[in-house]
Amino acid sequence: MTYAYPCQINRHEGDEFVVSFPDVEGANTSGSDRAEALKMAADALSAALGMYVELHLAIPVPSAVLDGQEAVAVDPVTAAKLELYTAMRDQGVTKRALAERLGLSDTTVGRLTDPDHRSHIGLVSKALRAVGRGLVIEGRASPGFRPRTVPSPVLGPGM
Repeated sequence: MTYAYPCQINRHEGDEFVVSFPDVEGANTSGSDRAEALKMAADALSAALGMYVELHLAIPVPSAVLDGQEAVAVDPVTAAKLELYTAMRDQGVTKRALAERLGLSDTTVGRLTDPDHRSHIGLVSKALRAVGRGLVIEGRASPGFRPRTVPSPVLGPGM
């Protein structure tokens, strides 16, 4: 699954931009401008999806991005952890069973599905393979990104 979700950004009273995710309950935030709101949106999305894991709920499937919405993705390590959690949940694989497959402790495997815990992507990827899943990382333009233009140096004669 792709862990990029549509969000709605609405200008609220004054200069506040409010962000909500129709597919992810509890993923709401705001910013003083559109760019800040989008930056905060990624954090709010990750935190809300982390709550789904903590509460042992299914991770919602993202709907299509509609006109007027923006897609916001979680970072690659969080996406990998969410995919591992989903695979384990779907297959009924316990942390203990996965720990035995990988030769790791239950605690270490628990950290591999915890979006708030820092984990090495290689170990998460290895755990994904142990449950029959893989990981594909795709590059995309970031919403709200504005490239800085840097003037090119002026070359003198004969250069």
